Amino acid sequence: MLLNKKILLCVTGGIAVYKAVALVSKLTQAGAEVKVIMTSSAKEFVTPLTFQVMSRNDVFFDTFDEKDSKVIAHIDLADWADLVIVAPATANVIGKMANGLADDMVTTTLLATTAEVWIAPAMNVHMYDNEAVKRNIQTLSEDGFRFIEPSEGYLACGYVGKGRLEEPEKIVELVRKRFAHEQQSLPLKGKKVVVTAGPTRERIDPVRYISNFSSGKMGYSMAKAAAALGAYTVLISGPVELDKPEGVQLIKVESAAEMLDAVLSEYEDASIVIKSAAVADYRPKEQHAQKMKKREGDSSIELERTTDILKTLGEMKKNQVLVGFAAETNDAVGYGQSKLKNKNLDYIIVNDVTDPNGGFGNDKNVVTLLSKNGTIQPFEPMEKNKLSLLLLETIMNEESEHK
Repeated sequence: MLLNKKILLCVTGGIAVYKAVALVSKLTQAGAEVKVIMTSSAKEFVTPLTFQVMSRNDVFFDTFDEKDSKVIAHIDLADWADLVIVAPATANVIGKMANGLADDMVTTTLLATTAEVWIAPAMNVHMYDNEAVKRNIQTLSEDGFRFIEPSEGYLACGYVGKGRLEEPEKIVELVRKRFAHEQQSLPLKGKKVVVTAGPTRERIDPVRYISNFSSGKMGYSMAKAAAALGAYTVLISGPVELDKPEGVQLIKVESAAEMLDAVLSEYEDASIVIKSAAVADYRPKEQHAQKMKKREGDSSIELERTTDILKTLGEMKKNQVLVGFAAETNDAVGYGQSKLKNKNLDYIIVNDVTDPNGGFGNDKNVVTLLSKNGTIQPFEPMEKNKLSLLLLETIMNEESEHK
């Protein structure tokens, strides 16, 4: 997983720019945060808006266009990156880099960064075999830059030979391997983490059900974070419109009863259980086999309580660390402290769903973490992937302190 890895993609001018769009998409899907710098030539092939949509970040192309007056853009980007990739890298930019030239946003940032830089060339086969180009590549290799060899095949110019930008899937795999060694000492390696996410649906009849507005985004982010920290992660999900996170075992359920059964089947050997699903508190006492027909006047549906999954887990708890979520509309901390105690939880993460900075369906969230040890830790509004990682790290740190 590349969760929260910061990758700066420098895009230079060539027809292979279209592959760079796919590269941004695949890196983002793998959990990385991607920012893009384009040369003026690159903009002739693909607009900055395309990269902005795929990365969900501003795209940079003008050294003198400072989007944030508090920082100098090219220095800030140079310091921000965990890894810099130049793709596609033209013969021109390779020549500039080899000679320390900095006459645009890309080359200025490349001179300023201390992060590892990868170069993925793409050009005509004869250009790639030119002595000057080979000399520049050799110079950069000796300076510590890593090259992603171009592949052979049909080129846009009509030639067949070496010069095609490596496929985005292969570049992403190389990036994964680059960060793989960091996962050998991850804090959740060897642990099993169970996460529940999304809403449940309680059927009224074959075409209607009772549910809620949960999107599942926070639970899916927690599952991604657990996997990124090395855990064997089981995600038990109600019906959502989200892609399965990589490296996670996904169990799909619909009703509260199905979610209870799934959680109990995974509970015994779990190290941490994070119950972020918005489970229905009530279900129709009777489920109609046929569609209920409209009638004159009012109608009513008799409801019965569903099993309180979190309370059940609290009663059964042995060595598991049990983490609950509480979505409230007022006094979130007060209600959270009550649930923490009454349901025998180790932690509860509370948020006010009326807060415009978070809540159902939002890509950001603002929460407060409460623990059985009495700590209260508020978190600023932030993107859910980043927040999930911070929450898990905070929980693990507190667990270590109280062992």
